[in-house]
Amino acid sequence: WSQLLETLPLPNIKWICPTAPTQPISIFGGFPSTAWFDVGDLSEDAPDDLEGLDASATHVANLLSTEPADIKLGVGGFSMGAATALYSATCFTVGKYGNGNPYPANICAAVGLSGWLPCAKTLSNKLQGVDEATRRAQSFPVLLCHGKGDDVVPFKFGEKSSKCLSSTGFQDVTFKAYNGLGHYTIPEEMDEVCAWLMTKLGLEGNSA
Repeated sequence: WSQLLETLPLPNIKWICPTAPTQPISIFGGFPSTAWFDVGDLSEDAPDDLEGLDASATHVANLLSTEPADIKLGVGGFSMGAATALYSATCFTVGKYGNGNPYPANICAAVGLSGWLPCAKTLSNKLQGVDEATRRAQSFPVLLCHGKGDDVVPFKFGEKSSKCLSSTGFQDVTFKAYNGLGHYTIPEEMDEVCAWLMTKLGLEGNSA
């Protein structure tokens, strides 16, 4: 991913591409793999690995904590990385991690490719009645892209994640579907990501 991202024609962007830690993954029968959190089953009723999600969101926030205060921070990822990015975005809007600790990073955009939104069922409860969280959700831009031929993370997961965000108060959600695309990326999708980032982060006029 880092090699691909470095080739994108975006001015003034610094890419930080962490590799997930190696850990035993339940869906692989406990076999160790690089993963941001544990996945027992890719189904709508599967329990979320809250501890793992919090740990990964914390890791990402720590990476961003050393960046200068006057720049815009975004999170993004593919598959489990997308789930981690979207979870981080919900932690930012709510103002705290799933375990209740305050979320420290000031992020302003999230991109999720071929992924899903963890803890979707509880999101509306977390946002309800919290004015600051509602306000953040309204203005926070999210781009979700998903291939209709994805045989790893089903297309309906991406589609439902988009609908869940919109129904819980995220007013700037873009969902892009790609016919025939499997669990990988294509230049058309990367062009979409570039155009979206240019617009949402205001990169056009900043190539000083």
